[in-house]
Amino acid sequence: MKLEGVELRRVALPLVTPFRTSLGTQTVRNALLVRVATDEGEGWGECVAEDEPTYCPEYLEGAADVIRRFLVPALFPVDLDPAAVTPALHHLRGHPMAKAAVEMAVLDAWLRARGVSLAAYLGAVRRSLPVGVSVGITDTLDDLLDTVDRHLAAGYARVKLKIEPGWDVEPVARVRETFGADVMLTVDANTAYQPGDAAHLTRLDAYGLAMIEQPFAPDDLHAHARLAAMMSTPICLDESITSARDAVTAIRQGACSIINIKPGRVGGYLEARRIHDVARAHGLPVWCGGMLETGLGRAANLALAALPGFTLPGDISATARYYERDITAPFTLADGELAVPAGPGIGIAPEPSSLEALTTATEWIPAP
Repeated sequence: MKLEGVELRRVALPLVTPFRTSLGTQTVRNALLVRVATDEGEGWGECVAEDEPTYCPEYLEGAADVIRRFLVPALFPVDLDPAAVTPALHHLRGHPMAKAAVEMAVLDAWLRARGVSLAAYLGAVRRSLPVGVSVGITDTLDDLLDTVDRHLAAGYARVKLKIEPGWDVEPVARVRETFGADVMLTVDANTAYQPGDAAHLTRLDAYGLAMIEQPFAPDDLHAHARLAAMMSTPICLDESITSARDAVTAIRQGACSIINIKPGRVGGYLEARRIHDVARAHGLPVWCGGMLETGLGRAANLALAALPGFTLPGDISATARYYERDITAPFTLADGELAVPAGPGIGIAPEPSSLEALTTATEWIPAP
C-alpha cells in the first residue's frame, strides 16, 4: 500500500460540562485528525495530544508539526502495512502520540481495503463491553454526588474520581457512604502527590477502592513500589508506562498491579497490544484509558479493550458523557455496555456535516 497524501484536520468539540483534573480544566476538546490517502483507499487516525504539555511532553501543535515535517515524509517511500509504520519511524525519537495517530490511520486504511475490523486484527474476544466513567473535580461535594448519581443511573460499571491534595479522602468517603460498597470505585491522581504523601494516601484503604491510579511522578517507580507495599489498595500506573519495556520494568519493581493502557501514550495500537500481552503473561489486569477522544478514537479504543486481558471497565464512556455533537455517529450505552465496532478498519467514519461544522483548520501534505 502506497501513501499518496495526508490531510491534517483540526476540530474543536465543546464539552457538555467542564472537565477538571489536578492538571487543569477543559471546556473544549481540540483534536487533530489524520486522514491518509493511499492507492488502496483512505483511513482515519486521531492524535490525542492536548493543547498544553501537562499530561505528557507532547502538545497538539507540536504533534502536527512533527507529523508534517518528519513522520509523513518518512512514510512516503515505504510499502505500507500496519507493522511497517514503527520501523519506518524508529529513527525519530519520542512523540508517541503523533506516531500513534499516523499508525491508526494506516491501520484503518489497510484493514478497510481488506475488509477486516480492527477488533478482529488485534484479537478481540468480546462484541460489547461494560465501561466506566471518569468524574472530574467538582466545586462542591453535593455537585460530586449529583454527578456520580447521574452516571450510575445511566448504567456505568465503574466510577473513577479525579483527586488531588485537599480533594481526596473526604470526597471518596462521601461517595462510598452515599452509594454503597457494591459500586466499583477508583481514584486517579494524575501525578498530583509527592512521595511524602504516602502515609496520607493509605487512608484511602478504608473505602474499598479497586485501585489508585498514578499518584506520583511518571519516572518515580520507587515511590509507587513503596506505596504498593504500604497499601492494600492496588496501584495502577498510567503516565509511567509508555512501552512494553516500561511495563516489564514496573512489574519487576513491584510498582503496580494494574496497568492503564492508552494507545496514544504508548505510540499506537500495536504497542498497546504488546503491553496487554506482557501484563497478561504476568497475571496483571489492564484497562483502556481515555483522552476525551472523538468517535474515531473511541471506536478504536473499544476494539482494543475487547482483548482478553482487559478485564476492568475502561474510560470509554458514551458520547453524551462529553459531547452534544461528535464528528461521528454517537456511541450509546445499552444495558451498561458499548458495542465494539465490527465494520472494516476502525468501523466508523466521520459524518460529513458534523466534520465540517466542527473543523477549525485543514492542510494537505502531498506525496513528493
